[in-house]
Amino acid sequence: MLLFSPLTLGSLELPNRVIMAPLTRVRSGEAGIPGDIVVEHYRQRASLGLIVSEGTYPSHAGQGFPGQPGLVEDEQLAGWKRVTDAVHADGGRIIAQVMHAGRVSHPDINGGYEVVAPSAIAINGTTRTSTGKVPYPVPHALTAEDLPGIIDEFVTASRKAIDVAGFDGVELHGANGYLLHQFLSPAANRREDSYGGSPENRARFVVDVVTAVAAEVGADKVGLRISPAHNIQDALETDADDVHATYTALVRSIAPLKLAYLSVLHAEPTGGLVQDLRQTFGGPFLVNSGFGVITNREEAIAILEDGVGDAVVVGRPAIANPDLARRWRDNLPENQPNPATFYGLGAEGYTDYPFYDTTAATA
Repeated sequence: MLLFSPLTLGSLELPNRVIMAPLTRVRSGEAGIPGDIVVEHYRQRASLGLIVSEGTYPSHAGQGFPGQPGLVEDEQLAGWKRVTDAVHADGGRIIAQVMHAGRVSHPDINGGYEVVAPSAIAINGTTRTSTGKVPYPVPHALTAEDLPGIIDEFVTASRKAIDVAGFDGVELHGANGYLLHQFLSPAANRREDSYGGSPENRARFVVDVVTAVAAEVGADKVGLRISPAHNIQDALETDADDVHATYTALVRSIAPLKLAYLSVLHAEPTGGLVQDLRQTFGGPFLVNSGFGVITNREEAIAILEDGVGDAVVVGRPAIANPDLARRWRDNLPENQPNPATFYGLGAEGYTDYPFYDTTAATA
């Protein structure tokens, strides 16, 4: 089956096409340093075609929640080096998802840094800090003079992720309502300069970040993740024509870079929007069928056999089954994920899901 065949993504050669999604697990402590259980968690999943790390912040201001790991301090990079060494020792491939939270943060989370966004519009709701829930603050609207510094944060973190932390590449997080997605969304981006207004202008900052990172580390080591019309964290995109125009402008602009891949999170991967973006991109295309519905083996096989994408990105099955690629290949029973343990401090629901025991199954 195509799902279990090799795939080339830029500089990476994958043994199968089951990709571990970037999954927030908040196990890296107040200092954002991956420790022993983080090393073990990723090591266990080395047999997947590719591991995409949880979102990692490129600057302290970009931290979005307590327990999130960073790519800023030397200790954080050293922690990640232990992770990548363990994954590589078990034959795996792992890339870092570089994620700036933008306005999805609070000074009580990011160490007192100013919260930033395309426009001074707060998210309607509360966020969880280490001391309880608080309303989201009104962010500082990034000025034109601020933007090169933000781009440099992505570039510097990406270079450190590869050269210091040992990752095989980076995925830039342009989805789920975080900073890059905030620029794309007309609800979050009310700018009146060349980075706001039209679909092309709202796509411009994401294009600039992707272009700069690709120039720094090599386009063959860079992927981009997007989630058109995901409508999460107030990054609303409710006009179908505008969504199509915005993401077409984005993808058309980055296509000449020849990135390692484009990863699209969308509830309808077979739909016109996603497939139009695939055609416009013209390179390796990863499909994630979205929140709310767990991707199962049959759907994953069909996505590839029907030519919808080149690989399938999966979340919850990879949480509960460290040996997911083997289980899907051999059609073995699966562990079921426990959402109550997705976010926590310890090993429960993180490193204690069992591998399939052939001996016990046949006894």
